[in-house]
Amino acid sequence: MNANHHETNASTRGREITLRSPSELADALPFVLGFHPTDSVVLVALHGANGRFGGRIRVGIPRSTGEWDSMADHLAECLVENSAKRTTPPDGIVGFLCQDPGPGETARQVHERLRPLAQRLRTACGALDIPVYEVLCISDGRHFSYCCPDTRCCPPEGTPLALAGTSVMAAAAAYAGIRVRGSLREMEASFKPTGAPCEEEQRAALDAAATAIVPRVVEGAEEHVRAELRETTLALAGRLLGRFGEPPRLIAEDGTRRGPAAVEADDDARVDPGEAAAVILGLQDRATRDRLAEWMEGAEGAAAVRLWRVLARRCVSPYEEYAAAPLTLAGWAAWSTGDEPTARVALGLALQADPEYVFARLLHQACNEGLDPESLRSCLRQEREDRVAAAKKTPAPAAGRTRVRGVRAGSRPVLPGAGRDGAPRGSGRGRGRTGVRPAGRAARRPGRPAPQHGGRRGTRSGR
Repeated sequence: MNANHHETNASTRGREITLRSPSELADALPFVLGFHPTDSVVLVALHGANGRFGGRIRVGIPRSTGEWDSMADHLAECLVENSAKRTTPPDGIVGFLCQDPGPGETARQVHERLRPLAQRLRTACGALDIPVYEVLCISDGRHFSYCCPDTRCCPPEGTPLALAGTSVMAAAAAYAGIRVRGSLREMEASFKPTGAPCEEEQRAALDAAATAIVPRVVEGAEEHVRAELRETTLALAGRLLGRFGEPPRLIAEDGTRRGPAAVEADDDARVDPGEAAAVILGLQDRATRDRLAEWMEGAEGAAAVRLWRVLARRCVSPYEEYAAAPLTLAGWAAWSTGDEPTARVALGLALQADPEYVFARLLHQACNEGLDPESLRSCLRQEREDRVAAAKKTPAPAAGRTRVRGVRAGSRPVLPGAGRDGAPRGSGRGRGRTGVRPAGRAARRPGRPAPQHGGRRGTRSGR
């Protein structure tokens, strides 16, 4: 480790552990993030004379080396600015480059290949007057230092990582109840379609649902039609949530722990393709999505994360972009229930599915800045209470018509980047004609002509 900074303190819910070597620093990374990062750049802020861990930021390693310069500058600026907003600017930074070898490549070759990126991160932080005490490359179960010249502690061939559960950080994390949820790749896979043969059945169900539902969601559809669809979707989603009331079965009959695939298969079996398609398409209505965001606390929030995870996995090709809504809801429910690692993964995937999905962008920014989700929770609770109270006072609407109630003015919180009323800016987007499968990004926007036939999907009512 750099001779200027021999000790770093990591906190596990109030208890500090002193990390004295690059090996201990590398072993601590999964517990700092909540998962094992893969193909990732990670920067962690250090505060105080002993280097107490502060904010952290993670992004994927760009495949193009031409993007390394801008990415390094952006990461350094974001970490320093966000740290200053939360407490104080960092007194130092440690970095990690995590990537497994490609075909025919060794871990040492990965270390050398990423050396220019490590140097660029150091100069980006140095330009902000923040020293980088260490940058480690973690690859194929070994770690390499870019900063320590002492071959006794940081040999050129790398140092094996400690066996799982044997490090001082692992012991402290176990004591504090902190767990690592596997690798980033595994966490992302739990939200993605599996490629199983049953996907063809789900695709057919989405095709059928799109023909019936998309015309009722697009901008320009009559409000009472959209309101009827909204109530139908909410009722169906409520029935599905009830099926996730029991916790997942983690232990098999023989007493062994069941794997993630078996647990996910149990959850998938609770929702049939037609039900999944109806809710996925119905979620493209922003008002419906916002109502379902109220499932955010306690057992209801945990069950909602499982339901949204199942629906995200059902967004098979070519409906991948529709996953932005269930992924965002999964990220919000996870963040609201205290599971920040899952929240960041889900919200990151939502932005991959649709980079312009404003609700996901705002939540991702708020989560990364360490904001307290309670302000948003309290507003959603108030909206639910107001809606229930209004329903008790208002006579039932005449048969065949649906009464639509507005949202109480000023009740929505203002997240970073939101409009004055708290609603995402630019959230309405057009989507083309209906009755065909989606085949690309949004096709119609304000001021542009309506798209022609050719595989573009129907419009969603907003983000």
